[in-house]
Amino acid sequence: MRTRLLLVLIVALSCTLAWPEQPPSGNPQAGGPAAGGPWKFAVAGDSRNCGNMVMPAIAASARRENAQFYWHLGDFRAISDFDEDFLAESQYSGKRPRILAYEQVAWDDFIAHQLRPFGDIPVFLGIGNHETVPPKDRAQFVIQFADWLDSPVLRQQRLADDPGDHKLKTYYHWQQGGVDFINLDNASPEQFDSAQMAWLERVLAADAQPRSGVSTIVAGMHEALPDSLTAAHSMNNSPAAEQSGRRAYELLLAQQRSGKRVYVVASHSHFFMDGIFNTEALQQRDAVLPGWIIGNAGAVRRPLPDNAGRARAAATNVYGYLLATVNPPGQPLGTVAFQFKEVARKDISATVVSEFSEPLVRFCFDENSEAPRK
Repeated sequence: MRTRLLLVLIVALSCTLAWPEQPPSGNPQAGGPAAGGPWKFAVAGDSRNCGNMVMPAIAASARRENAQFYWHLGDFRAISDFDEDFLAESQYSGKRPRILAYEQVAWDDFIAHQLRPFGDIPVFLGIGNHETVPPKDRAQFVIQFADWLDSPVLRQQRLADDPGDHKLKTYYHWQQGGVDFINLDNASPEQFDSAQMAWLERVLAADAQPRSGVSTIVAGMHEALPDSLTAAHSMNNSPAAEQSGRRAYELLLAQQRSGKRVYVVASHSHFFMDGIFNTEALQQRDAVLPGWIIGNAGAVRRPLPDNAGRARAAATNVYGYLLATVNPPGQPLGTVAFQFKEVARKDISATVVSEFSEPLVRFCFDENSEAPRK
């Protein structure tokens, strides 16, 4: 009896010692859905201005939908000026802080109010142009968000690709359920640079191998790839970005033409649009990739472009995210169906309203817009 009890205690102690420490809130961990079955993830970007109000509602909705993870496409805080939700916090009531004080804590504020609500739902972080607004830069981004960039999921994938690669980067990928999720960095005019393009070519070449197990590619980034319906606010704004972005588009298009399912998501423009590559030029050469703009996580809403009528769907003056279902019932394996999920005023919890005030709720839903209202 004593021997058996001792054995049980040793096994229990071993399991306790081997159990991993809890990650920071919203930090990606290993695991995923059963192979071949339907599963979901959530994606959106641009949560500055009113993100402390909107992102907790996105997290709550993602949890109800049983999303496997949330993917943020960049622009966490404005940095160039105060976020309105930041100024609404109780410690700043009646005493506007200095901009230096704001810049020093802006990303900590993002983690506390926008990532923590996701709890144990993994979060993957992309970099946006506002993450490179001085005094912020990529080096600071990597340091601040190292726990997310070096999560077990991303570290395992990085070392599987190259056992000698121990350097954290703002671009990365991970595979889950037959899908390769590729997070790209086009947060500044010189991107994609040669190193990132060489990396992308290697990733896609590996995906193309018959034994890769990858049937689907979802590429996410902050700015939309060139020559979309949102070209006026995209990688077309920089000659270097335009050139590398077109190369990236052709690489993804080649994957689609080889039989893989390819989807492209971006934010940067503060509205929702489905079918951003449905331009006449791309349609004429049968070169349309399925693409979305989803910049609705709290940033000031912007007008739709004049050509928005060519899109499958488009909307502004709304907040929300894309809920993606992988392997939806009745669809071929590897299909991803995207649905816009709106965050309405009623979705803001009483706790958030109490913390940030009813006037901020009114501002975020009634005034945080540069787009005309119908």
